[in-house]
Amino acid sequence: MDIQANLTRIIQAEAAAVQAIDVKPTFTEAVELIQGTKGRVVATGIGKAGFIARKFAATLASTGTPAFFIHPAEAGHGDLGMLAPDDAIVAFSTSGKSTEVIQMLTIARQLGVERIIGITSHVDSPLRSLSQIVLDMGDRITEPCPLGLTPSASIAVMLAISDAIALTVMELKAFTKDEYGMRHHSGYLGSISRKTDAQ
Repeated sequence: MDIQANLTRIIQAEAAAVQAIDVKPTFTEAVELIQGTKGRVVATGIGKAGFIARKFAATLASTGTPAFFIHPAEAGHGDLGMLAPDDAIVAFSTSGKSTEVIQMLTIARQLGVERIIGITSHVDSPLRSLSQIVLDMGDRITEPCPLGLTPSASIAVMLAISDAIALTVMELKAFTKDEYGMRHHSGYLGSISRKTDAQ
């Protein structure tokens, strides 16, 4: 194997998948729904998608939108009690068929949570029928894994979509550097966010 060429192939495959995202009006609707949510934004997903959901919640929280992550498997063991009707759920699932995610959303709707955004790829996924807004990742994502199985290009697409939403909401809120520093006061980012322009 030419290792350098293989690394390049994988990076280019992920970049191509991100470039292929079709930003439709539903993306605007999702931003407006999140911006207008009176409660918290709850992100969920399982497996690799769950890591992206957790990162999405963390990005929102640090940029002025109260948010947290619920693991869909734990949701069935009491964590659904964290939800309130004014909350919004953003569910990440490439297939849109993950049993734990579908069960969580079904019960969340029974608890009165109607603001649900689904981020998915498969056109026949039950996640679509449970979501108020569906954000299409694209149904022709090819994973560069030699088995065609390991989520990588699809996860890059999820990350790009979630970052685009979070940073757009941040900008619409006119979130400032000082406000960022108040929520992220530790570490390198905390130190530079508290510096004035004069410094």
